[in-house]
Amino acid sequence: MSPDQNRITVSDIPPDLHYTAEHEWVRRTADDTVRVGITDFAQSALGDVVFVQLPAVGDEVTAGESFGEVESTKSVSDLYAPVSGKVAAVNSDLEGTPQLVNSDPYGDGWLLDLQVESPAAVEAALAALLDAEAYRGTITE
Repeated sequence: MSPDQNRITVSDIPPDLHYTAEHEWVRRTADDTVRVGITDFAQSALGDVVFVQLPAVGDEVTAGESFGEVESTKSVSDLYAPVSGKVAAVNSDLEGTPQLVNSDPYGDGWLLDLQVESPAAVEAALAALLDAEAYRGTITE
């Protein structure tokens, strides 16, 4: 994405992900596991990310509650858990290269993997989130 691109395009909101109104995305990676990151819109609004604070593997997070922070040259923003679960993995690459959140928010800039109690709980959690079209509506209104 070029720095002078101000408008939201379809490619900035992958259709296969689920989203929160707080600008996190969720991708199901296994029956009971999801990967979480922040959206392209969020990283663009934040500016250059300089530090990411994440929970430890094994920590429990609760949907809707803060689980960490993203610090940029402009501000510090809380990260909110889109689903409840146990932290199965964190993106350790962000310790040395937090700017991955800017350069590849849906790929190498992912934040953490959450293990949810059951496949049914994943289904229910994803159903409660926004699809790409609904998320687009929240950022273009």
